[in-house]
Amino acid sequence: MTAPPHASPLIDTHCHLDMSQYDGELEDIINRANTGNVAGIVSIGIDVSSSLANITIARRFSCVKATVGIHPHDADKVTDRELADLIELARAHQDEVVAVGEIGLDYFKAYSKPEIQRDVFRKQLRIAKQLDLPVVIHDRDAHQDCFTIVKEEGPFPRGGIMHCFTGALHWARRFIDENFALSVGGITTFPNAKTVREIATHIPLQSLLLETDGPFLAPVPYRGKRNEPAYLVEIAALVAKLRNISIATLAHATTRNAQRIFNCRFTAPSEETS
Repeated sequence: MTAPPHASPLIDTHCHLDMSQYDGELEDIINRANTGNVAGIVSIGIDVSSSLANITIARRFSCVKATVGIHPHDADKVTDRELADLIELARAHQDEVVAVGEIGLDYFKAYSKPEIQRDVFRKQLRIAKQLDLPVVIHDRDAHQDCFTIVKEEGPFPRGGIMHCFTGALHWARRFIDENFALSVGGITTFPNAKTVREIATHIPLQSLLLETDGPFLAPVPYRGKRNEPAYLVEIAALVAKLRNISIATLAHATTRNAQRIFNCRFTAPSEETS
């Protein structure tokens, strides 16, 4: 998959490069992303160990940035020591860490009790404000509680991202009013994804981001296979078509949005030398 000449670069704002599905292939995956015109990747932490792993990847590859956070699935297991570890990681690796996430609420799978999820979510939102970092939020079947907590814990001067958001358009607009952007991914390419397509089409361009959520949720025509950052071009093409704008216009806007939220610029993919 090769990007057209002079194409505007894309940013994959949500991927999990540390996961085992990518073992032994990381350099090839990043090279394919570069060939596909993906100039930057944000690799997302879901617990302390994955946060550290993503920081290590970000130190190795100049196009990768990392986040630190604990996913709501693991909220039942979170200790105060682990929350302190997130703060220490972010402070020790300020060049690599660009956000706190993936944090939030998941009432669909509910691996952790909802009341514990809410408590851990609030604590990590406060950590983000303490560190002056944006947040990356996972919200599945928990829109009302998620919004209520964001509203009560805010405002968030650095804002944040509602990752792979699948709520109704009116919820999207309420989060935008709280200084949050929304990222859309492979689900947008699924023919029956009416709600997600409405978001991709109708929210303001300055509030829109693109993501793969790799290795999960590969877009059409790769649906059912392992996802990776290079496939972001398929998502961008569909979103541009929905909005009736050029891919270049979409890429320019979403890349600018990512750079603004994460407060960084992404350099051309290359392996760091020690």
